[in-house]
Amino acid sequence: MRTSSVRAVAEAVGQAMAVEGAVCVFGDPGRGKTVAVRMALREVPAGWKVTWVPVPVRPSVAGMRRAVFDALALPGRFPHTPALADAAVAGALGEARVLVVDEAQRLPVPCLEYLQSLWDHPGTRVTLVLYGAGSERALARLPQLASRIGVWQEVPRLAATEAAAAMAGFHPLWRTVPSPDLTWIDQSCAHGTFRT
Repeated sequence: MRTSSVRAVAEAVGQAMAVEGAVCVFGDPGRGKTVAVRMALREVPAGWKVTWVPVPVRPSVAGMRRAVFDALALPGRFPHTPALADAAVAGALGEARVLVVDEAQRLPVPCLEYLQSLWDHPGTRVTLVLYGAGSERALARLPQLASRIGVWQEVPRLAATEAAAAMAGFHPLWRTVPSPDLTWIDQSCAHGTFRT
């Protein structure tokens, strides 16, 4: 995750929020996509909420519907019919909100269609942030959603000169490690892969 990549992801997310659009953040595993998205969403404009939607194991539309309902922390029990659940979710999405979906590459087309339906619903104010290794290929399976993605942002491998700065910006603990030690860790172990 390059420092410039964090900035690029922040700009991409900001652009999507400005138009209540959608963004896809992709790159090889371990490149720092999650870190870049989290850093981009640390401070959102007043009036916006951020909701992280976990992708269920073996995702189905019913599972995604439940994951979104639970992520929104809606009151009461999960409705017994899809129509009631969708109405509750759409009502909650009437205020400006960023729906963040990690591991978007695991979503089959019906689940992507469900997310698109939430975004397209006339009463919602949603920005979609879909990311994960291979998420760009998953979205290509649904051209009507892929055509709505405003920014396709790739997160490349860290350059050796950027590793220390990226690590120091990631977590306060890493700020206590001298820069030469961070450089050594990257050169000896990580080789530009953020997760390593």
